[in-house]
Amino acid sequence: MTKRLAEVAKKAGVSEATVSRVLNGRSGVSEATRASVLTALDVLGYERPTKLRGERGRLVGLVLPELQNPIFPALAEVVTASLAQRGFTPLLAARTIGGVPERDYIEMLLDHQVSGVVFAGGSYALAGAEHSHYRALTDRRMPVVMVNAGVDDLGFPHISTDDAVAVEQAYGHLKSLGHQRIGMVMGPEDHVPSRRKLAGLEKIAAGDWHVERTNFSMESARLAAARLIERGVTGMICASDVLALGSIRAARRLGLDVPRDISVVGFDDSALMTCTDPPLTTVRQPIEMMGQAAVDLLVNQIEGSGVAADELLFEPELVVRGSTAPAPAG
Repeated sequence: MTKRLAEVAKKAGVSEATVSRVLNGRSGVSEATRASVLTALDVLGYERPTKLRGERGRLVGLVLPELQNPIFPALAEVVTASLAQRGFTPLLAARTIGGVPERDYIEMLLDHQVSGVVFAGGSYALAGAEHSHYRALTDRRMPVVMVNAGVDDLGFPHISTDDAVAVEQAYGHLKSLGHQRIGMVMGPEDHVPSRRKLAGLEKIAAGDWHVERTNFSMESARLAAARLIERGVTGMICASDVLALGSIRAARRLGLDVPRDISVVGFDDSALMTCTDPPLTTVRQPIEMMGQAAVDLLVNQIEGSGVAADELLFEPELVVRGSTAPAPAG
């Protein structure tokens, strides 16, 4: 017990006597100090006293699908910094292949009495996935914000990039360069953001265009892009920068030059895309504004303000670099 008091006191920056008063429910402790002690208790993995377990700490979960795609660490950086500025401690939960599933992460976060959860790219973005585990959050009236488009009727607010505008920008750029046979390297068929991109293209596309689907890995993108190249496409629009890099690799393995023979457009404008060979033309997601908006929506819910379960759309921006060029003659 003494060791626990010392650890919690050090973590919270208070005396052991103050920690003892909080754990025993005594008066004489400010709400800010009390919250700091309870947060330290949660972060260190200690169970709260029974009478305090029903109270949420100032912890917020951030659930990401992966960390290999640099767009997700970029979002995490914005969200965690914004949460810290608002007095909350972020708990990062990154799902990995063969690792902890989203359902288990939700249970862990609820056990830690988090005040809210921000999701990015979870199973809510897949129409064919299981969504029943989100009901635990609804049942507890847990404040939640989801980043990027997802299935309808979950009842949580969303922060998304406008996928239709993104594909319109990419397609218009390739058409302006004279490309007539355009390919799309998209996510799985039930991936909602990819569905939106395709729906947006169908409204504006004229001429010859083709679609291949991937699981968002670079290797699967290479295979998908190779199939598009076999069909004679000269320009490709990809659902992420990682898929775009896989597509460039496919072109090179087939002895083609990017952008002389094949033009490639990515999506995200994640870190280091200016340093690739060639620098990647891509559609930028406004990650900083989206991350801050997600935190604002979440904190409003935590503080009791009414937040509609709507979708807030952000405008993307085409960033032209060296991976696109005029279509090859003939």
